[in-house]
Amino acid sequence: MDSTAQPLKGKRVVVTRAPEQSFELVAALERLGADVLLLPTVTFAPPEDLSGLDAAIARLADFDWILFTSQNAVGFFAQRRREITPADESIELEKPKVGAVGPITADAATKKGFYVDYVATNHTGEALARELAASMNGLKILLPRSDRADDRLPVALREAGAEVTAVVTYRTAAPKKIDPQTLACVQRGEVDAILFASPSAFRNLCDWIPVAELAKVSSRVQFAAIGPTAARALRGAGVQVAIESVDASPAALAGAIANYYQRQPSIARRA
Repeated sequence: MDSTAQPLKGKRVVVTRAPEQSFELVAALERLGADVLLLPTVTFAPPEDLSGLDAAIARLADFDWILFTSQNAVGFFAQRRREITPADESIELEKPKVGAVGPITADAATKKGFYVDYVATNHTGEALARELAASMNGLKILLPRSDRADDRLPVALREAGAEVTAVVTYRTAAPKKIDPQTLACVQRGEVDAILFASPSAFRNLCDWIPVAELAKVSSRVQFAAIGPTAARALRGAGVQVAIESVDASPAALAGAIANYYQRQPSIARRA
């Protein structure tokens, strides 16, 4: 297969996403010819204190909207709801309506039995708030989220006049172990690109490689960020971001990396 069909042939791409979220992305990268190395720097778990989440689920029908900003928020919310809700109670309610940050999150919600009323055109939390702002005044919004989530989305919703209940639905943590061989490849700059889907994925890597060292690595390895939040975290730490994709779909991410190298023919391919 020629380089046009496989623009990532000879490229070594590191994926830092959790393994259960990487299958489609790895397949998309490999179809484009990439040699993919897995280096998961995040893991997910239920919150240690479930009281806030349980209280929100108990009064779910009181909310006008529930806004999901990630697959994890959907998965952990649905799991906890199944654990505390009688089996014969349907998840389909007149209220709340359901909004999703993008098609991947919307698909995850649909598979869990939610009817998704709105999917953001631009796939960020801020865009979701902005696109719904005109209809948010006076409404009660439930926002299931990570313990590491920032305040941009709830602030934007409150500025639009909404009453926001933000509940920690899952925890983002660093894995206890990390592959030493892949880590060494990153440190030595023996990879072409490394992909970060969240600020946590980057910050957790800093536990193994000091941020100053990562900043140096980014001068010869292309750091790729999914979305503006991840990109801001990397740049704020002094790391160069060569590739940024707003669309978090596996095909779009792989395509963004491939497009970068197609636009940069002077960057030699690895043998």
